[in-house]
Amino acid sequence: MQPVKLGIVGCGNISGIYCKNAKQLQALDLVACADLIRERAEARAAEFDIPRVLSPEELYTDSEIEMVLDLTVPKAHAQVAMAAIAAGKSVYNEKPLAVTRDDGARIIEAAKEKNVLVGCAPDTFLGAGIQTCRKLIDDGWIGQPVGAVAFFTCRGHERWHPDPEFYYEVGGGPVLDMGPYYITALINLLGPVRRVSGSVRKSFETRTITSQPKYGKVVPVEVPTHVVGTLDFASGAVATIMLTFDVWEANLPRIEVYGTLGSLSVPDPNNFGGPARVWLSGEWKEVPLTHGYAANSRGLGVADMAAALRSGRPHRASGELAYHVLDVMQSIQEASDSGRYVKIKSKCKKPAPFPMGLLPGTVDE
Repeated sequence: MQPVKLGIVGCGNISGIYCKNAKQLQALDLVACADLIRERAEARAAEFDIPRVLSPEELYTDSEIEMVLDLTVPKAHAQVAMAAIAAGKSVYNEKPLAVTRDDGARIIEAAKEKNVLVGCAPDTFLGAGIQTCRKLIDDGWIGQPVGAVAFFTCRGHERWHPDPEFYYEVGGGPVLDMGPYYITALINLLGPVRRVSGSVRKSFETRTITSQPKYGKVVPVEVPTHVVGTLDFASGAVATIMLTFDVWEANLPRIEVYGTLGSLSVPDPNNFGGPARVWLSGEWKEVPLTHGYAANSRGLGVADMAAALRSGRPHRASGELAYHVLDVMQSIQEASDSGRYVKIKSKCKKPAPFPMGLLPGTVDE
């Protein structure tokens, strides 16, 4: 398979691991990078031997580039994706797909009109840990899933992140920041969501940065920072999810799935590895990982989409899946505002399991 020519827009914190992995994934050929601050793109190009540094506009219209990887801040995702699609490029966004349903729908519709692909992070669900859990469920180890819980707790990113302001702006908050990891993992394990309920709150009007280099800056909070939801899946399973920037410490699982025969402990959906543990016959047992890609493999979903672009098969971290996740996240807020269940109008298929026994750097058998 001829690798897909890839260009990256956005050379901030997260771009380093994507650049590193793009060099190792055989479906990708990273040929250019761009950033509004050109010096950042030049630094990444030098660090990872990327042939060309372009402006974002030059990258969108460059005839060599087939796919754009959008690593900008969430509120810019729709703008970047639409520009890339208008130029005839397939596009893969960092999470979330967009910050509103309307923008997400525009991306999906524009891609259909241009006959290009849309993908979106997270791709952590393709890693060894969650794929092992998917296999355990599919193979019937815990019987029929009846329920699940998912918890992300922290006290906020202003304590460690060098530029934490966007976490508290529209497009940020724990739902759009961490929700994609947890909800995508649950959909991969249990299938699509049919309705949600929710309660949300904004616990503090401002946050004070205690990390460097912006120590002492006061940041206004524009979004809810403590969110609890109930997700009813089309399969019949019911999950409780809590996502919060307001908790100092907790002793909670990341994700657990409860079945008619046993229970499953799912690893951190922000990572690719394990451990995966199953409860059967009165005790928890760790299960050897059945799949590859246990290390930080961000970009795996990009490579899977590139392979799909060549072969015509469906890709797993798809725009359809990302839009459904966005719909669920927006609906939790709406359920809180209305005090009622919100039915999920979007549809998606459960992603196909990732292959076992892959050689390093490959995504197809």
